[in-house]
Amino acid sequence: MDWKALFLSLELAAWTVAILLPVSVLMGRFLAVRSFRGKGLVEALVMLPLVLPPTVFGFYMLLAFGRNAPLGALWQQMFGHQLVFSFEGLVLASVIFNLPFAIQPAQRGFEAIPVALREAASCCGMSPWRALWRVELPLAWPGLMTAMVLTFAHTLGEFGIVLMVGGSIPGETKTIAIAIYDRVQAFDDRGAGIMAATLVAISLATITLTYALSARVGRRLS
Repeated sequence: MDWKALFLSLELAAWTVAILLPVSVLMGRFLAVRSFRGKGLVEALVMLPLVLPPTVFGFYMLLAFGRNAPLGALWQQMFGHQLVFSFEGLVLASVIFNLPFAIQPAQRGFEAIPVALREAASCCGMSPWRALWRVELPLAWPGLMTAMVLTFAHTLGEFGIVLMVGGSIPGETKTIAIAIYDRVQAFDDRGAGIMAATLVAISLATITLTYALSARVGRRLS
């Protein structure tokens, strides 16, 4: 069992979820309640990583993160090391690649809130931020929870983007998915099987816990 790779995958998933949680709330609500010209294009751009092959997405991430690109050059100047083949590059690529899994369920959660509730909150004198915190977030919570679980589970199992952007540097960019691939390439079926079973168990436990919490929240709201 490659524990370093497992812990690195869990850390990557945790950072991705932590960054995308506020993004999913703000973007999900914005897309749910606002109508504007070009909204369909924005929603299509959000969903684009879902349909692009990881190699295509990873190729463009490599170009954007390279030292000759503005973002890569700025990162190199600020932190003294390149963005590609680094943990920070993995986090950034993972955040962008998981936008559909984070935003779409959150958007559906906010869309399910009746417009009358938002109007009632406004009539009661609630500010938009207070109404969001006290009224909308509790109602949209199942959708937000689904978004975070999908993001966490998808990040744990991601292979193509990790390999393209981060490579396979032990302790830095070698995740559990890469470790499984390496064990298979080395004909270590037992080691690959143990890590694959661990990944399945973690993902299954996470999804099961989410269903249980969502059901509990639903009973409270009803």
